[in-house]
Amino acid sequence: MKIALYGDSIGRGVTYDEERGRYVYLKEGFDKLMVENQQIQIENHSRFGAIAEEGLNDFLKANDTDADVIAIQYGGNDCTPDWKAAAETPEFMHPARVLLPDFEKILTQFVDAVKKIKKIPLLITPPPLVAERFVPWISTGLDASKILEYLGDVHHVYRWQEQYALAVHKVGRLTRSKLFDLRAFFLAERDLGSLYCIDGMHPNQKGHRLIAEAAGKMLPQLMTGPI
Repeated sequence: MKIALYGDSIGRGVTYDEERGRYVYLKEGFDKLMVENQQIQIENHSRFGAIAEEGLNDFLKANDTDADVIAIQYGGNDCTPDWKAAAETPEFMHPARVLLPDFEKILTQFVDAVKKIKKIPLLITPPPLVAERFVPWISTGLDASKILEYLGDVHHVYRWQEQYALAVHKVGRLTRSKLFDLRAFFLAERDLGSLYCIDGMHPNQKGHRLIAEAAGKMLPQLMTGPI
């Protein structure tokens, strides 16, 4: 099976290297692990910081692919508000980069575009955030107390992102598309933090091994029927 993946930095295999003090591409990201295990071929179109609309545009501009499945993995950047504005005026509401109804609409358009060329769309839910790490990370260089004031509590970011994961489920249900609930595999782990780097949003090497294992379990279902 060959999959063309359109996603964000998680799909690209980005993590934070504390020793180097910067984001890096994992040498053994989930896609490379799966190829090495001869489970699948992956044509990776994921991009750091990408939102669903950018992925859809990339897909529409791309030449025809011989991939059997088009995987769609977004939500993490779409749900992000302007943290600088939130720190400056925590008393006001600061919308997500992509409003939830618009996110659902774009995912639906993406699915329709995939079906139009007779390929199989596969929606992927975003992994959860580790809020205790994520909030301090996005507060770097900002007034952390104001960020927390805006959120109300540190776990608000988790609940906020959860809406976008549920939107992926909703679009999958309404469009009768296949769904890879990656988020569920992460949530099943007892030590969620051990799967992430310091920023609480990008999986580390252990997290990518989990993604590869989860995808490996999903593939037989993808071949034989609905997920």
